Amino acid sequence: MATATIPRIRPNPRVKWLVPAALILLSLVPIIAGTVRLTELSGGHIRPDNARFFNAPIPVLIHIPTVTLYLVLGAFQFVPPLRRGKRGRPSWHKVAGRILAPTGLLAALSGLWMAVFYDLPPLDGTLLLVLRLVFGSAMVAFIALGFIEVRRRNYVRHSEWMSRAYAIGIAQGTIVVVTIPWIVLVGPVTELTRALLIGASWVLSLVVAEYFIYRRAHASGRNPRAIKPA
Repeated sequence: MATATIPRIRPNPRVKWLVPAALILLSLVPIIAGTVRLTELSGGHIRPDNARFFNAPIPVLIHIPTVTLYLVLGAFQFVPPLRRGKRGRPSWHKVAGRILAPTGLLAALSGLWMAVFYDLPPLDGTLLLVLRLVFGSAMVAFIALGFIEVRRRNYVRHSEWMSRAYAIGIAQGTIVVVTIPWIVLVGPVTELTRALLIGASWVLSLVVAEYFIYRRAHASGRNPRAIKPA
């Protein structure tokens, strides 16, 4: 008796671009905010809410461009075809990674500097400062761990740590997703609710990252830690 052959369904090639497209969409929030901030600095319009940036402009001038590059370039690291290079040539993923690691560190470290040394703006209290220090330090640690794992040629662990670091960075866009429903349903934020909502944004981003890490770990019957990218 003949056995019927079940045709293999190939995924739509466009689907693989949905993840970077969604990430870039989220990135627009911090990118637009950063562009507005740089415009203010270049125009010299000093107000009580931005005077701290004029008093010490170098950290913010480092932070905004590095965050922009990190978020946009990093979004394409999640496209599988870009992980494969041609014979004898490094993949786009590897080349971009050499830019993203130092860029991400600069973005996180400059953000930590601003959190510690800039005066707290309205609605930013001690709790939010602590959360920024915790998650900013975690981003630095995750990038460092990702670098260590790639040096050990443990590429799956490298990918996991870098995904977590990116999740912390992209949370600046997730804040809008979390905050807007609160404002619509409950009302304006207070110092406490603002800190909790921003903290929830970081947690939500990391939960999503862990979900995709879990899916990748269980999607293949092979040992993923033995796979070496081109």
